[in-house]
Amino acid sequence: MRTIELLAPAKNLECGIAAIDHGADAIYIGASRFGARQSAGNSVEDIGKLCEYAHRYGVTVHVTINTIIYDEEFEETLALVRELVNVGVDAFLLQDMGLMSKVREIVPDTIALHASTQCDTRTWEKAQWLSEQGFDRIVLARELSVEEISEIHRRLPNLELETFVHGALCVSYSGICYASQYCFGRSANRGACSQFCRLAFDLKDSDGKTIEHQRHLLSLKDMSQIDNLEALMRSGACAFKIEGRLKDINYVKNVVSAYSQRIDEIIRQHPRELRRASLGRVAYSFTPNLKKTFNRGYTSYFLNGRQADIFSPDTPKALGEFVGTVKEIRRDSFNVAGTSSFANGDGLCFLGSEQEDKKASRQVNGSNNSSTRQPVNSPIVLHGFRVNRAVGNRLYPYKMPHGLKPGMALYRNQDQAFDKELSGTTAIRKIPIVMTFRLTDNGFILKGKLVSSDGMEDILSAETLISFDHQQAQKPQHDNIVRQLTKLGNTAYECSDVRLEDGVEQCFIPSSVLADLRRALITKLDKKIQERKRITIHRTTRLDRDKAQSYKFVREANPSQYQAYPYLYNISNDVARKFYEQQGLTKPDEAFENQHPQGVQVKRGQVEDALLMQCRHCIRYSLGYCVKRGGKKPTWREPLFLELPDKRRFRLEFDCKDCQMNIHPDVE
Repeated sequence: MRTIELLAPAKNLECGIAAIDHGADAIYIGASRFGARQSAGNSVEDIGKLCEYAHRYGVTVHVTINTIIYDEEFEETLALVRELVNVGVDAFLLQDMGLMSKVREIVPDTIALHASTQCDTRTWEKAQWLSEQGFDRIVLARELSVEEISEIHRRLPNLELETFVHGALCVSYSGICYASQYCFGRSANRGACSQFCRLAFDLKDSDGKTIEHQRHLLSLKDMSQIDNLEALMRSGACAFKIEGRLKDINYVKNVVSAYSQRIDEIIRQHPRELRRASLGRVAYSFTPNLKKTFNRGYTSYFLNGRQADIFSPDTPKALGEFVGTVKEIRRDSFNVAGTSSFANGDGLCFLGSEQEDKKASRQVNGSNNSSTRQPVNSPIVLHGFRVNRAVGNRLYPYKMPHGLKPGMALYRNQDQAFDKELSGTTAIRKIPIVMTFRLTDNGFILKGKLVSSDGMEDILSAETLISFDHQQAQKPQHDNIVRQLTKLGNTAYECSDVRLEDGVEQCFIPSSVLADLRRALITKLDKKIQERKRITIHRTTRLDRDKAQSYKFVREANPSQYQAYPYLYNISNDVARKFYEQQGLTKPDEAFENQHPQGVQVKRGQVEDALLMQCRHCIRYSLGYCVKRGGKKPTWREPLFLELPDKRRFRLEFDCKDCQMNIHPDVE
């Protein structure tokens, strides 16, 4: 029997509780500091409250402390870890190897250590090396295919593997992206990514020819694996992670519900093979729809091999769902060809040229200065507007948008009706129990058994008894007994069946006695669930630091670029440096952030080479020019460069042997 875990993001306590209510098996949340999303921090007190709520349902809480740590922050970080242990967290996500080596010494074995995706785990060798250091779970790189995950699981069948299944994608392998630090002094490894990959670039060749003008060539679509969940389960992954610690509560409700329902469908088809990691069933009062949640368009990324349509070059913003095409335009309104319904306040958008938009603006302002005209290949931009009034499929915007034309595709990125539906109570989660009530020699006993999601009983049970004289009732007590025992109110439980045995319904039992039995039983069930061991595939034996040794995988586990650019190890403190020295790494280099704390002041011809990004996304392939895979023959002279409007340039290196693209600063 394999255990499946749906892992949901929590920006704050409210989002965490919503994720649990809508079917999550685990929550990951940032602490006050040292998380990979700097603006998504939470107090220890709030995390403690989340743990208390989560543990009612056997849901686990994972705290992200997955940034690199500086020397002066080390003791503060360990103090935070101790506080979090005391409030009941179940796991820590870590990137910094120095921090991991110390956390492993101070946390009990009941708390799991997870290697964050920032650890850049692409191969079974890296996964094995991390496991040998004491990690209980590996969060794999987002770029892996089903076959690659299967190979890791085949080699390491007892290691928990976690994969991302939904949400925004980083174009670089996580943990080895330095573009934000290089350009803006904001470290992605410190939770302050400036989203360099969402910027617009010119793509130029070595002769200065512009191949693409102002396009978002590094901006990826969002991931959605909802149709590939069973394949991921078969690959050996056990935990499925939704991205979104900066997303709002409606995103959490909608996405968690969609994935939870799909996982339940798969488990119902294979009840003897699969089970959920937490307890309870969810009753939903809405129908989830992933198209209505923030997205840049969806892709399965590399799960089924390399795909061309994985990036969103026209806009890095959310398009939303396609709702039809523009039909007829009037002075203050237009109508839409399609079957969608609209509401006042809906947010709509369309893709149009920047040139047309500026031309319309000049006409409105009474100017027709030809010197302001844009090039023929003016970039595509996203135009958004709000519906002031909707009359059927005729829409009256607050202000008619420039550049709107008949035949244009129209998208809705804010659905007022759906948002209103999500604003109320949209799910109720309860743990079904079966109660058995019978006589004892000198009283009564009440037993409760939890019912699992597949209908099996006895996954956990408790009982309570009371001494009370057996008194013959004047009339049968069946209805009153059932009514009193099933008054579960605001508890986490619902009673699916009450079984009365030994003729107990013939006895007179005061309602107060029945209520006392019920409350005592619920208290015992709560305690047993709190004490319930976290369901794991395997708990690795953590190495004793006194027996530390050199591992042959310290170099073999990582791509060759780690030797050429040793700052890729992200060694930002003395503890991490000593850790890697013990692993056989001679003269470890400092992290990129340590070497360039304010970023790099770019001066043409004076820039040192650096590997800023390593990507599986390949611009040449996505534009149809991969000769290795049957694309068109390029007409340009390489190397190619990405150029920002301020003329900073970045050289593209196409590593066809490993089928990836590396990004360097222009050093010429």
